[in-house]
Amino acid sequence: MENLRDKTVGAFVTEDFRTAAVFSKYKIDFCCKGHKTINEVCLKQGIETRVLLKKINEVVLAEDTNVIDFNSWPLDLLADYIEKTHHRYVLDKSVIIIQFLNKLCNVHGGRHPELFTINELFNAGVVELSQHMKKEEIILFPFIKNMVKAKERDEAVPQPAFGSVENPIAMMTHEHEIEGERFREISNLTNNYTAPSDGCTTYKVTFAMLKEFEENLHTHIHLENNILFPKAIALEKEFS
Repeated sequence: MENLRDKTVGAFVTEDFRTAAVFSKYKIDFCCKGHKTINEVCLKQGIETRVLLKKINEVVLAEDTNVIDFNSWPLDLLADYIEKTHHRYVLDKSVIIIQFLNKLCNVHGGRHPELFTINELFNAGVVELSQHMKKEEIILFPFIKNMVKAKERDEAVPQPAFGSVENPIAMMTHEHEIEGERFREISNLTNNYTAPSDGCTTYKVTFAMLKEFEENLHTHIHLENNILFPKAIALEKEFS
């Protein structure tokens, strides 16, 4: 048990993604703050370590043949999956959510002025995420895929303009932290995505979509911060 207390949150989720639900329940950030140990997050959140580890253990021991082991995937496949699943999700869902938020501001903004702040935060996040994803798709992901091909063919990897892969990864990780903080603020402003008593159906649907968007973003960031990026750094070191 003692060793598990020093294990990082990201390591638990990397080994078994089902544990993400446990961390989410306790409002523990497993993506941007995935480098924190169980001891550290329990201390910060005021949770008994043994209780959290018990919940994690229950999930890990439960049989589920549908669990996807992203940690075993080749890096080029994982990069493609992130782009085609999570990047597309952001682009597709953000358009609808922005429309709904604009409607809520027009109809309910007088009684709920926090909607304007939520709308501004979400719109700013979408702009930043769009630029962030483009950098990954044009610069970082192609280099990772080239490294995979080079290793398969036992070839050298051309030196990229950005130097070490650690440089763009550091930038992407920093931007992940910014988005994580932005959505924590949105979560607080929405009372953890709970519509007010006078909220209409559109209100409830919009908040439900915002919650799903944040959950998808957490998975997106986890796959990069805790699996793709560390393995890309390790792969680059094999060439040197």
